[in-house]
Amino acid sequence: MVAETGVPLARRTAPPPAPRVERQFGRLVSRRGTRAAGHGWAPTLAPFASWDLTSEQTPVLWPLIAGDGLPPTGAPMGFDVLSGGAFFCDPMGWVTDDAIAVTNPNVFIFGKPGRGKSALVKAFLLRMTRFGYRSLILGDVKNEYEDLSRALGVEPFRIGPGLPGRINPLDLGPLADGWATADRGELARRTAVLTNRWLALLRGLIGSQRVPFGPTEERVLSHVLRHVAGWDVARSTPAAITIPMVWHALDNPSDDLIATCRYAARQAFFDSTRGLRDALGALCEGSLAGMFDAPSTFAPDWRAPIQTLSLRDLHSEGNETAVGIALMCLNSWGQGMRELVAPGDRRIVLRDEAWLQTRLSVEAVKALDSNLRLSRNDGDIQIVTYHKPSDPLSAGDVGSQAAQIAKDLLHLSDIRILMGQDAEVAAELRQLLGLTTSQQHLVTDWAMQAKGRALWMVGDRRFKVQTLLTGIEQQLTFTNAAVADVPGPGGATGVA
Repeated sequence: MVAETGVPLARRTAPPPAPRVERQFGRLVSRRGTRAAGHGWAPTLAPFASWDLTSEQTPVLWPLIAGDGLPPTGAPMGFDVLSGGAFFCDPMGWVTDDAIAVTNPNVFIFGKPGRGKSALVKAFLLRMTRFGYRSLILGDVKNEYEDLSRALGVEPFRIGPGLPGRINPLDLGPLADGWATADRGELARRTAVLTNRWLALLRGLIGSQRVPFGPTEERVLSHVLRHVAGWDVARSTPAAITIPMVWHALDNPSDDLIATCRYAARQAFFDSTRGLRDALGALCEGSLAGMFDAPSTFAPDWRAPIQTLSLRDLHSEGNETAVGIALMCLNSWGQGMRELVAPGDRRIVLRDEAWLQTRLSVEAVKALDSNLRLSRNDGDIQIVTYHKPSDPLSAGDVGSQAAQIAKDLLHLSDIRILMGQDAEVAAELRQLLGLTTSQQHLVTDWAMQAKGRALWMVGDRRFKVQTLLTGIEQQLTFTNAAVADVPGPGGATGVA
């Protein structure tokens, strides 16, 4: 009937054929695999296990699972093995970043000799120069940093028996500038700073001779220092003093000094100060002679990228006590040179083989403890190297004050780098640093398989890092010339 009206009927047309899609895989393989020889067919499937965990519980089973990395600031040190990304080291930047649990820029590095500890330090010093940092090596015990210093255009300063170089650990430093024009309050502040630094050094030196140092000895030395420095004369520039001058002032006391120290007679002064005088005399005639007993002959150029003070000639004699005393003197001298830091003067201070200093006495441990505590205020990055975590505990007898303070030194750094260690050190890693079993295995197994591998502890984060060195850095960081058949660092191809 519709056709009778003359209206044409709509015709239904077939849809166009769909284009043929090329299959990426010729055929599907079942979960059991392909049933043929060499194709890994399984007659039964392993049961699939699942667990429901929170984000706080997951790190217990996978403590080193790759997570958020650190900001790409500072020196590129290598790559994060777990994430595959580049790894950067920026201690001062980490302190100022509230998202990173780092409160001080101190860096402790532990590693068995030959695992790449010194190569890591040298690469960090070299790469941080591009960010405006200058390096100060307070005691290059093995001459490991002389090649790096010369490569940066700075000749190392050497100290040792028979050498002409001298360092006066009682140098006034920059605090002597403008002394005559300073007001009374500023003079009092500078006097207190210098006196405290000098007393800390003398306490450590006298303690190294196993001589008791109490409030009486401190009072006597304070008056001697003020008298020798000439602070009794108002607004006068303090005189440059040395440790032998302090010793001679004790051996030949003035009547004013005896009266000020409240002794009834000269003989009473001699009897009471015999330990002080004998300790300083033994040092001036022994460990300090020819190195730290005269005015300084070294005037550092603080604009240079690096300054290194070598102790190889002293270390080669095998006298660990003398090397420890030298390190303590250099640390006090370096602290004095940094008491007035110019804005923007960024410095990396390396304290190599620190165990040699901490073994001297409890006062030597306290001196290192003070330097580490002030690093944040000074704006310096303090790097301390040890062989193993228990090295600081050798500062004194078990349970002694020195051992306890040395143990607490480990808590003055939120950045710890653990390079390869023997399996016998695993217990120390757990007790002193709180490592888990898997983290211990990384240090005693994975890190021992190749040089430059380390577990980085940055605040509460852990990173599995492989250090990478350029060809030039490999030459500058080579320290095995004595055991390898090579002419020296300039022709070496290995990694320290």
